[in-house]
Amino acid sequence: MAKVKICETVLRDSHQSLIATRMTTEQMLPILEQMDKVGYYSLEAWGGATFDACLRFLDEDPWERLRKIRDKVKNTKLQMLFRGQNILGYRHYADDVVEYFVQKSIANGIDIIRIFDALNDPRNLKTAIDATIKEGGHVQAAISYTTSPAHSNEGFAEYAKQLEEMGANSICIKDMAGLLKPYDAYELVSLIKQKVSIPVELHTHYTSGLASMTVMKAVEAGVDIVDTAISPFAMGTSQPPTESIVAALAGTEYDTGLNLAELDKVCKYFTPLREQFLASGQLDPKVLKVNVNALLYQVPGGMLSNLISQLKQAGKSDKLDEVLAEVPNVRRDAGYPPLVTPSSQIVGTQAVFNVIGGERYKMVTKEFKGLVRGEYGKTPVDIDPEFRKKIIGDEEPILGRPADSLKPELDILREKVKPWAIQEEDVLSYALFEQVALKFFESRKAKLYGLDKNADSEHKIHSV
Repeated sequence: MAKVKICETVLRDSHQSLIATRMTTEQMLPILEQMDKVGYYSLEAWGGATFDACLRFLDEDPWERLRKIRDKVKNTKLQMLFRGQNILGYRHYADDVVEYFVQKSIANGIDIIRIFDALNDPRNLKTAIDATIKEGGHVQAAISYTTSPAHSNEGFAEYAKQLEEMGANSICIKDMAGLLKPYDAYELVSLIKQKVSIPVELHTHYTSGLASMTVMKAVEAGVDIVDTAISPFAMGTSQPPTESIVAALAGTEYDTGLNLAELDKVCKYFTPLREQFLASGQLDPKVLKVNVNALLYQVPGGMLSNLISQLKQAGKSDKLDEVLAEVPNVRRDAGYPPLVTPSSQIVGTQAVFNVIGGERYKMVTKEFKGLVRGEYGKTPVDIDPEFRKKIIGDEEPILGRPADSLKPELDILREKVKPWAIQEEDVLSYALFEQVALKFFESRKAKLYGLDKNADSEHKIHSV
């Protein structure tokens, strides 16, 4: 058995899960050269919610973040999370935008693109997979793991085979809600390894308290790479701790080859940062607790906090248990989608409406209509035609690939962003988060021309 490789998540998913993606580039930079020496297989450093958070909350250019990280990390692969046809936004984008985003991600320093779809609809992955292959990147195709009467380990293994045939260089089991139990992980990894000849990676969350045990059983079944987070930003809704997994495997046939003394330097850097986030209230001790209810309701941590806040705004906080009990009903009616962005928000909000409205589907959100109509792709189980008619009326359901109905958008977007653009990538920031990007562009302009007259020259290299 080859050694197990480690993907470190502290630069992306672990702070996304614990502190709503608020770690700044400046907080990351001083430790990157040390992290590059550790011998990690990869650093997950970009994508997911980092793009949105940079623009919306941190007044940072996400592309500049990627370039700065790449500049410091010379020996370790950088990877990102990519939502298929959604890219990093919340709707489907035309193929030309997806292709250009992939091209620019790789040009700016990404090596591995982990591509997933909330419904596990392979048609929503095709453009991103083909574009990554064309640009010479590593395609890591992800399975959004969930449990339901419509899902099985055998089915997931078949899907993995299909993804390999589509051109994947590796497979990721993406367990976003911490639902994967240790012996199920052993069976799932074993089945996938029988079907595919490419490496398999496991990504899970500590939410339900199972993650370290799940990783160990996956390792015994032959998983090649596991995602972990350095201990100050591990556990809770994040990943299992890097040092603990490395120590557990040390001296066995699965030894990661990583050195605990080198990892300790990384740990010592992030420990005071964790204390800062605790002191500011951005790291809420609630997200560090084990939440076994995740196994009952399949509600990921981010979705749970969203439901609580929606009910609080409506003055109905006492209805949380009713809403949690309604989530599985809405999910069944909607064809058993895995609960991950954006389907988790769509199903959760509809469950809130059903409970508050006092009658199921009396009020229906635009997004739920879209899910039922087929705007997000094919659901794991076909939606009952009568239920569909009740939700969308006489509208035609979308049976093909949703992006087939989208016209190319890139040229129109380029025209719109022209007054603000100082680099080719700006059109992509604008495409994903129009108003948020414009606000950032205005702020950047003020800094460039108002505060620092010399700053413009260094941006010429990226100008359009």
